[in-house]
Amino acid sequence: MSLAQKIEEKLSAVFNPQYIDVQCESHMHNVPVGSEMHFRVVLVSDVFSSIRKVQRHQKVYAALSDEMAGPIHALALHTYAPDEWQGEAPSSPECQGGSKSNGK
Repeated sequence: MSLAQKIEEKLSAVFNPQYIDVQCESHMHNVPVGSEMHFRVVLVSDVFSSIRKVQRHQKVYAALSDEMAGPIHALALHTYAPDEWQGEAPSSPECQGGSKSNGK
């Protein structure tokens, strides 16, 4: 099972989401081929109703505490209450780190 699948399972168990999308974006970064370190998560859940973005992120970080302490290097979070969800989240920007930066 991939780390993205494990992340999706954990978040699904905690947040009972109406929508969830977990994508490994490591291929967009200057990391070895096959790495699972950079992730984008779109999560729509009633749990997020009436709480601020910071609190939402804290809840996700708590649910993924083991992964955040280990294999996850970067986690882009897009968290929505059902009434906020418009069916699309922003795309991740291109990586500018490592050898891909303009400053080298």
